[in-house]
Amino acid sequence: MNAKIPLNKHVNLVSIFIFLVLTLANAILFYSDLISLTIALIGLAATLFIAATLKISDQWEKAVVLRMGKFIGLKGPGWFLIIPIIDRVDKYIDQRVRVTDIRADSTLTKDTVPVNVDAVVYWTVWDAEKAALEVQEYEYAVSLVSRTGLRDIIGKHELADLLQNREKIAEALQQALDETTSSWGITCQSVGIKDIVIPPDLADAMSKQAQAERERQARIILGTAETEISEKFSQASENYHNNPVALQLRGMNMLFEGLKEKGSLVIVPSSALESMNLGAIGGLTALAENNTDQTPDPTEKTA
Repeated sequence: MNAKIPLNKHVNLVSIFIFLVLTLANAILFYSDLISLTIALIGLAATLFIAATLKISDQWEKAVVLRMGKFIGLKGPGWFLIIPIIDRVDKYIDQRVRVTDIRADSTLTKDTVPVNVDAVVYWTVWDAEKAALEVQEYEYAVSLVSRTGLRDIIGKHELADLLQNREKIAEALQQALDETTSSWGITCQSVGIKDIVIPPDLADAMSKQAQAERERQARIILGTAETEISEKFSQASENYHNNPVALQLRGMNMLFEGLKEKGSLVIVPSSALESMNLGAIGGLTALAENNTDQTPDPTEKTA
């Protein structure tokens, strides 16, 4: 796409031309002598010459000037002069950073999965001369090479790599684009992967797979915890086997923890009652709780 010359660059020249045309009309109407008419015609010719000679380019632009079809240099920013008829401005090249959206529809990955990938490319023209002479439509060329490079990158990677390593994929695409466009005087500064869309059926299957994987991990963690608990119990049983006093104290502690809650019911094997003398302890504990419940509150007043 050849850059078009904006109309606002010549607004001042058009104004001068209109002014001189009005001056010519005024001279014809109010001055019938030949001298005034000649002056007006000379002024009109000068205006046309200036309008064809004076050109303006914006701060971020470079004007490509051709003389008799041959490149003679870049002009601007600001105003500059050319030779009418002999010279012409072919295009104005914008040297600011530009953004190009690219999309790869239904592109197969390395593991033959169709995906739709949206990306954005940030690029700029660092050599306006090469951009004007080496490629015909550099904007369209950048768009095509970006789309082709994106499809090529997708075909070299599996779906898991695309989903997990977006930054690496974008960096690889940026380097590939920069190698291609460098000879055109264009540099690709960065590439961003906006979105990766996979088929709905595959998305559901991957969701089920992830859910099954999480359930498997939960079961593994639970089994590991049970194993660790059994090992601790095994070590505790060895300690209690050689130390009956410790086993009795442990039983008393368990009974106390169960009876300290009101309304709780604790079922203890008879063998445990006999071996650890828990029956007497339980009776004493119940008697103490009964006495506590029957003790009147000293703060209450008798009727």
